[in-house]
Amino acid sequence: MTMAPVVLAALPSADEIIRHHIGALGGQKNLDALESLIIRGTYTEHGQSNTAQLARMRPFYKLVGDPLQRSAKFEEGYDGSAREFYGDPGIVVRTVGPASAAARHGLYILGNLVDFKEQGSTVSLLGRVKIDGRNAYQLRVRMLDGFEQDEFIDALTWLVVADRKVAKVHAFGSDVSSETRWSDYRAVNGVLFAFLNVEVDLSTGRELNRFQTDRIEVNLKLNVSMFMPPQLQRTPLQATMDQIFQERDDADAVQWTYHDFRSAYPETNTEVAMEVIGYQALKMGSIASAVSLLEHNRIDYPQSASAAFGLGRAYRTAGRKSEAKSEFERALSIDPKDQRSHDALADIAAGR
Repeated sequence: MTMAPVVLAALPSADEIIRHHIGALGGQKNLDALESLIIRGTYTEHGQSNTAQLARMRPFYKLVGDPLQRSAKFEEGYDGSAREFYGDPGIVVRTVGPASAAARHGLYILGNLVDFKEQGSTVSLLGRVKIDGRNAYQLRVRMLDGFEQDEFIDALTWLVVADRKVAKVHAFGSDVSSETRWSDYRAVNGVLFAFLNVEVDLSTGRELNRFQTDRIEVNLKLNVSMFMPPQLQRTPLQATMDQIFQERDDADAVQWTYHDFRSAYPETNTEVAMEVIGYQALKMGSIASAVSLLEHNRIDYPQSASAAFGLGRAYRTAGRKSEAKSEFERALSIDPKDQRSHDALADIAAGR
């Protein structure tokens, strides 16, 4: 998608553009009538496609999944704070950092423009630009946490045709400038929704992911509990996972809790559980605790390629590349088919 600045006089204000946008979507009355929606379709990333669902409900509830048929394996969402649920080994994680930000920034049922003041955002007009030969207004949305995203409104249809942001695509990747392109608008209960969105890396033009909507269900009878994580009957190991996650900013406390659990339950296999918590601690930026925990995990499970890979990933996140390389090589010596370690070594060799 090419874009070149165009200098034109007498631009409408940001508020005027948003009023036109609201009218194009279906009008304030129809938008206000939306209480909940479930979007069902196909998500594609790296050439792999899967059915997917996304649910939203006022005032701020969000679930990546189906609230009518809850997953026993994995869910992420927002019920007042961002969270992730892992059915195996059984833990609910309240996220912070980039993972939490990703959940917050796509939160509201009507997007980032319609109710921007109620969301605590500000919107400014940067100008008019050309997108694929058509005039569009570039609006910059500054959210409550300071995150900024540009929304591009077609000057004829007043619909969002693209948005741009700079954010991490994956937990340990670098920031990526991306553009999401919105198209195939269709009416559902008097409101227009984009049925196709495609995100691309602006620096390369490479497609990152796409979501093709099949259908949208609005105003079903949903309740708050459908957006909350499941209530777990925790085993001692699952309780310890939660304790370690809560202690993640105190590496000494993490080491102590791990040691005491291993002493009290010597027959319990803790390998996978500690890899999960170590990974989550890394995502939250608690690198010292994650490294310490995963070092102990690899020592306690010396024949596990997965434990070696997990420690290698922690070392790499900490900037300890030579030690990371040694752990990835250790993983391959245990399991020559460990693709994650092959890929990690290739990235290190390429200087990534």
